[in-house]
Amino acid sequence: MMSVYMPTPTAEDWEKITEGFSDRWNFPNCIGAIDGKHINIIAPPNSGSLYYNYKKHFSIVLLAIVDDKYRFTVVDIGAYGKNSDGGIFASSKIGKRIQNNRFNIPSDKALPGTNVALPHVFVGDEAFPLQKNIMRPYSRSQQLSQDQKEFNNRLSRARKVVEDAFGILYQKFEIYNKNIRLNPDMVDNVVLTTCILHNVMRTYNIESNEEYCSRPRPAHHNLHQEAFNDLRHIGGITTAFNIRDSFAAYFKSSVGQLPWNT
Repeated sequence: MMSVYMPTPTAEDWEKITEGFSDRWNFPNCIGAIDGKHINIIAPPNSGSLYYNYKKHFSIVLLAIVDDKYRFTVVDIGAYGKNSDGGIFASSKIGKRIQNNRFNIPSDKALPGTNVALPHVFVGDEAFPLQKNIMRPYSRSQQLSQDQKEFNNRLSRARKVVEDAFGILYQKFEIYNKNIRLNPDMVDNVVLTTCILHNVMRTYNIESNEEYCSRPRPAHHNLHQEAFNDLRHIGGITTAFNIRDSFAAYFKSSVGQLPWNT
């Protein structure tokens, strides 16, 4: 079932996810939201503090990338609970594949209404590094400008998808509501299985909704498309910091034109 419901993403798959994040969550060039989730377990024998996390529980970590419809596209399971999200990401297969450009990430693409190409990015919280294909918010410890605050709000909206996916996973599978009493290797298999089953259910719901929505309905005005018709040109980029500044400037330029509340 993994090859059907959680296959290795291709460039075409990432492009479809990008369209979803732009349409549903108003964050262009986003190919996924990334975060880690602690899975509580019973302390394994002779493991010391390896699995003891900052919440004072024993756990392994589910590091996941989620698409715009709350489905897991890539997962890395089994890191020690004592490690931070940033440390887990750096040593994970996901982090190494992103760093080495081995994730079939599409070529840079212009933001809506502009002619300057920017990279496709995964959005994460402050625990993750700022890289060409990893977008994190501006630090809240510094004095932020209005456009930086706006950028952080937009990124938070897109990043929340992965937190919601974890919430759905926990709601559907009661095994997560208690400390799992299994060998850590077996816990890895259980978590992977639930992630695949989660995708099965999400895909079924999505297909059912799309079938319902495809029925003829009165025409409506496309507010989202109109919102991005007249955006100004955004400057070029050379580093990850400039990439983030360019995104922030883009969102700043769209304030006042968008029909939804920011």
